[in-house]
Amino acid sequence: MDAPACPPGHDLLAGRTAVITAAAGAGIGGATARRFLEEGARVVIGDAHSRRTKEAVAALAEEFGADRIDGVPCDVTVEAQVQGLFELAEQRHGRLDIVVNNAGLGGTAPLAEMTDAQWGKVIDVTLNGTFRCTRAALRRMRAGGPGGGRGGGGVDRAGDGTGGGVIVNNASVLGWRAQEGQAHYAAAKAGVMALTRCAAIEAAPHGIRVNAVAPSLAMHPHLAKVTSPELLEQLTAREAFGRYAQPWEIANVIVFLASGYSSYLTGETVSVSSQHA
Repeated sequence: MDAPACPPGHDLLAGRTAVITAAAGAGIGGATARRFLEEGARVVIGDAHSRRTKEAVAALAEEFGADRIDGVPCDVTVEAQVQGLFELAEQRHGRLDIVVNNAGLGGTAPLAEMTDAQWGKVIDVTLNGTFRCTRAALRRMRAGGPGGGRGGGGVDRAGDGTGGGVIVNNASVLGWRAQEGQAHYAAAKAGVMALTRCAAIEAAPHGIRVNAVAPSLAMHPHLAKVTSPELLEQLTAREAFGRYAQPWEIANVIVFLASGYSSYLTGETVSVSSQHA
């Protein structure tokens, strides 16, 4: 079954400023940046690859206008670079409405042979990086206090029911399901789900929503490089539609969670999967 055509934008995020990590490639982050721009948002991307970040910003600026897209190299394992990403968004647009924590790192290694370095690197990027960016986002989104500032006290800044800000984390179905060689990645993504729930409870009094998506299999060039054709075939066979997701299909659910259409959702992880139960 072929993927459908991506639907057009409907200005669901018009006038809002979004920060998206790991958004300079051809995967979910890059697709999310494009879909946010198509929905009217101003977007600031961060990515650990400096050259790729510049190229992505230049390409999107040519299509959507330089006033709506910017970016800076950002390794989410480095606190100073995380702060630089958020400071750029505030300097350029004076506000922060949406944060998408997309940065993550995978790999395959049997647990009995896994090194501390392999475990630690995946955890630091995927879970600790999400923590660092969520912390930075919450501090800024709630900074105004009740009734003022950047959405403090539940102020509906956008006038669309989205409240004081939205954070969307990229988890994975492996946070629920078992797969050989993925202990570090699965543990990190399960941690992202737990972090999402706890952050949502703490953020709710400030009108800030925190949710996550859990994709099963979204194809992009990097995944194809690090995954064997045999495993990709096995994973694809598990999908009810008989195909993998396109990155924009995950991005569309992120758009939903970032928009006023999900105004009563917080602390939830939405599975974006067609896998058989």
